Amino acid sequence: MSVELRKGQKVNLEKTGSSMGEIVIDLTWSQSKKKGLFARQPQPIDLDLACMFELTDGNKGIVQALGNRFGSLTSAPYISLDGDDRGNDSDTNKETLRINGSAIKNIRRVLVYTFIYEGAANWRDANGIVTVKCPGSQDIIVRMDEYGSNEGFCAIAMLENFNNETFSVEKVVRFFPGHEACDRAFGWGMQWKPARKD
Repeated sequence: MSVELRKGQKVNLEKTGSSMGEIVIDLTWSQSKKKGLFARQPQPIDLDLACMFELTDGNKGIVQALGNRFGSLTSAPYISLDGDDRGNDSDTNKETLRINGSAIKNIRRVLVYTFIYEGAANWRDANGIVTVKCPGSQDIIVRMDEYGSNEGFCAIAMLENFNNETFSVEKVVRFFPGHEACDRAFGWGMQWKPARKD
């Protein structure tokens, strides 16, 4: 079973027992293929799944492949990125963020975002879908279904701590020219500098 969120809609992940367990956030995308013998295929798109986090002690940061900030599940920020799918020619690509639900008391909010590391800013061709999975809850589907932007960065969903018992999940889907503009829009207040992948 799953529930698909509309923009601005918010739902709560359900807590089972004494712990929420591991929250898994998958981003999948697929390269649209043009048909026809002489059809020119679009450049493969490399999307990066990532997040900004704010902990209850005031610590803020990011988890992303760019800059090799892959995080940790067992210590702050209690969020980790599995790896970096470079967006090759396979039909479907996927990246995964994991949140330690047992550490919910340490996490105030998490903004899940993606950006185009390589390839044109053509979100329609990417067919991006984010799925949030938590034990005991329905899968939550967030489609990147707004395409009228040439910006290469998209804030997808906000997870917020609710009474140290659960996370609310809200679909935002807003586009920005980059990390810093998104930070300002959501009030993170971090300092930014260029980074790269190894």
